Formats: sequence, structure tokens, C-alpha cells
Amino acid sequence: MIILLLIASFISSINATSVVSRSQSYPLSQPAVHGPKTRLTIGNKVIAPDGFIRPATLVDGVFPGPLIAAQKGDHFDIEVVNKLKDDKMFRLTSVHWHGISQNRTNYADGTSFVTQCPITPDHSFLHSFSAPNQAGTFWYHSHYSCDGLRGPMVIYDPHDPWAYLYDVDDASTVITLADWYHDMAKDLRGKIAVANSMLINGRGRYAGGPEHTLSVISVEQGKRYRFRLVQMSCDSNVQFSIGGHNLTVIEADGQLTERLEVDQLQIFASQRYSVILVADQPVDNYWICSLPNMANATCDGGMNSAILRYKGAPMADPTTVNTSSINPLNETNLHALINPGAPGTPGYGNADININLEVSVSGLHFLVNGVSYQSPTVPVLLQILTGAVDPSHMLPNGSVYILEPNKVVELTLTTTGPGGPHPIHLHGHAFDVVQSAGFAENSTLNYANPVRRDAVSAGSNGQRMVIRWVTDNSGPWFLHCHIDWHLEAGFAVVMAESPSDTSTHVSPVPYEWDRLCPIYDHHEKKPHTLPAGGLDSDL
Repeated sequence: MIILLLIASFISSINATSVVSRSQSYPLSQPAVHGPKTRLTIGNKVIAPDGFIRPATLVDGVFPGPLIAAQKGDHFDIEVVNKLKDDKMFRLTSVHWHGISQNRTNYADGTSFVTQCPITPDHSFLHSFSAPNQAGTFWYHSHYSCDGLRGPMVIYDPHDPWAYLYDVDDASTVITLADWYHDMAKDLRGKIAVANSMLINGRGRYAGGPEHTLSVISVEQGKRYRFRLVQMSCDSNVQFSIGGHNLTVIEADGQLTERLEVDQLQIFASQRYSVILVADQPVDNYWICSLPNMANATCDGGMNSAILRYKGAPMADPTTVNTSSINPLNETNLHALINPGAPGTPGYGNADININLEVSVSGLHFLVNGVSYQSPTVPVLLQILTGAVDPSHMLPNGSVYILEPNKVVELTLTTTGPGGPHPIHLHGHAFDVVQSAGFAENSTLNYANPVRRDAVSAGSNGQRMVIRWVTDNSGPWFLHCHIDWHLEAGFAVVMAESPSDTSTHVSPVPYEWDRLCPIYDHHEKKPHTLPAGGLDSDL
């Protein structure tokens, strides 16, 4: 027994440059499924999802975190418990429920220093919220730390209008995609971070590493599957495909779409899609490829890959060769299924509120309309609840935009400089993508039937995107680039929606929320000035 303990201690302290062979690879079983009333314990653990050993920040000790599954109309009570101990990584935390509108529960959004103070070690916070009108594919994550705290979340609709298209839609058909780094997030601050591998359902291989065991997704010939693709990367966008199979898109970011058949999808960080796969090919193994936008990336040899295995096929790597796409997804071909059409009067600039954001780069910082986002010392929501209603009285200076209630907002975002394409996410809302960046049809403005979603690419240098939404959800909502390194470098603003109504709209806040900032202040024991992007949060 003593020998076993010594061996375990040795493994946990192995230098981060070590690797493990295929026969020694760490078992990475599929995470458990949690219901809408649950506890998530955030802690540290040494793992090797691509064969490279490193410490990580995990939910319940697994990556990806457990699937949180609910039925439409369920109430969520999710307690987040901070048990982080490793000083080499961030020990403060918060968890954002990505895509959940948090109507009347802005305080539960999980956004440090926008809607709450972070959760300190050995403390917890109960996120209690409802999403009565939402169903689809979501996820949860800690934004500042790219050390592993992220997992899928699905709200199933028993009356899904597309239900007749598929036979299987359960935990086995949730597919998570995530880039993975061999360096810890703390060590990558101020550097140009480059992922070492792409993981599919928590497994992958890296260049020069061992032939690490890949994830296997099992299907049965003749059945139809709703695969829910969750892009949990800190940076990389991917080209996703399954060899020999077409995919029919029916959902984008929790919003149903008209059916669109493709053979490849470009999926940006934080985006989600539901696709129908018909298992109509010969019984065999087929490559699942998640090709990232990294130099020299390939799906050859099981890199950036998983395996689609038909029942009855041998337990072996596929022998098929990945072929080039002939029918890739073009976002402008996606159309909202329910209540299509952007809100307000059609025509560019005809919204009630028209906002132009110009993003530029200065050294290692991103600036939005000339200002690089810096986390305030007091959460924006707390500022509003204590009487701040004018942007000149709100921190951070120059990064808070006041929006009047029940107005149509048209937001145009353009980028100059390196670092694109940039995936832009708005908390608290889904929006209509009037103009998609980066496509041949980029000059076309679609007010009649655009796709509706919560994360969209703003493209690269010189490109722009245009989105619309209605200000029907009072509170401060973050709008930011979902490349975590860009967020840390200041690529964000806060949309303070109807601050004069917020105290009525979100009050009373829970006692536990009121306690977060005093506990955090005591933990710090000194005035705190945070880096851009906050601490271990979705800022």
C-alpha cells in the first residue's frame, strides 16, 4: 500500500514536460449527467487528455465537465463550490451559463466584476435561475482560465418541431470540441498562446506525442442521430466533418434553424450546432475531424480527430481518407425557423439605437472605440443597484454603454489589425445576424430571415458584422470576443440595459450574492486592481 501511495505521489509531481505512452494513458471516461439541481465542485487534478501530463482546473475532476441536462421549463439550482488549491493556477472562480438569457436573474450570469464578485476558495455560490422559453444546446465555463473548467449543458424540448428527424438525442450524442494547452493559463498571460491539440470529448493527440486513445462515438446502421456540437475552445475555430456522411443543421446556439445540409461546418469558439446524421453507410469506422485554424494542422494519423464507429465494426482506427469539402456551411444560408426576421424597421441604420464599435490593436492590447477593457473594482451590477445610472458614473470608464428599454439595437462591429477572425458573444440575448463577416455575400444585409444566435464571427482585418436585438432584459450584459486571450487583452464592453429599471427587474438579489464581494474583499486583504478580463470568469 505504501508503495502504491509513493507511486501516486510521484505521478502527480511529474514535470509538465513528461508524456505518457498509449498503454499508460490516463482513463478519461465520459462524464456523468447532472440534472438542473446539482452541485459542481471546482478543483485541481493532474490529467493527460492528449497524452501530455499537466495539472488542470476541473469540474468534479473530469474534462469536459459533466453534462447538465434539463427539460424545457425546469428551474435550475446549481451550487458552484470552489475547492481550488493549486497556486500555480487561478484560485478565484465563477461560472457563466453560456446562452442562458437570465431574464430577471442577471446576478446569476456568472460574470465576475460585471454581475458578481468571484467565488473565493472554500466558498460557494448557488446559481438559481429559470429559462422558461429556452431549449437547445448551451454550455458552462470559466472564461479567464483556459485550464479546463468547461462543460456542456442541454435543455431538451419534449415538443421539438424537428423531433421527427432523429431517433437518438441523449448524452451519447453530445460532442465537445476544445483546444488544449500544455502551459497553464497563468504562464501564458501576455504571450501569444498557441494550442497544442484539439480534443473531441476530452481526448486527442498532439504533434510528436504518443498515439493517445481517441474518443469513439457509437452509432447503429439505419438510425438517425442528433449530434449536439459544443465548441469550447479558448481560441481556435475549427472545420468539423464526419467522413462519408452529410450533416443537416437544425440549430445554432440554442435557436432552431431551417434545415440545411452540409458536409463541413466552420465552428467558432463558444458556438454550438445541432446536426442530424443518418447512419446509412456501410458498417465501418469513420474519421471525425475537428481541424483547427493552426499552422500545419491536419487530421491525418488521428490528429484533431475522433472515431465514428458503427455497431459491428472492428475496434480499430478508420482506414478511410478525409476528403475535401464540396458543400461547407455558409452562415448566410442559415435562417431562423421560429419568428424569422430581424426586429425593427429594415434598412441599415434604421434601428432605435445604432452603435458602431471599432476594434483596433495597440501593442498587446485590444481597444474598442479607443478603450481597452479593464475590470472594475466593483461589479457593474452592484454599481447600478447602489444608484449609478449614468455611464460617466460607471466603471470601467469608457467601456459601459447605456441602452434604453424596449428599443431595437443595431450594432456594427469592425476590426483592424491582427488576431481575427473574432467570435463575438453577447450575454443576456440572442441576436439576429443581419450581416455575416467573412463570406462572399458579406456585402448583403439580410433583415428578412437571418440566422439568430448568441455568438458570431466579426471576421478579420477590415471586415464587419451587423447584429440586432431588442432591449427587453434589464441589467448589465457583457459583449466580448470569445477568444479568451483577446478578452484578457481588453476586447470587451458592457451593455447596461435600462439601469434605472434594474433594481426593480432583478431585485431582491440573494443574500449569498450580497456576501460574495465582502468575502472576496476579505480574501484579498487589500484594494484590488484586476487585469483585463477579470479573474477566472466569463468577462
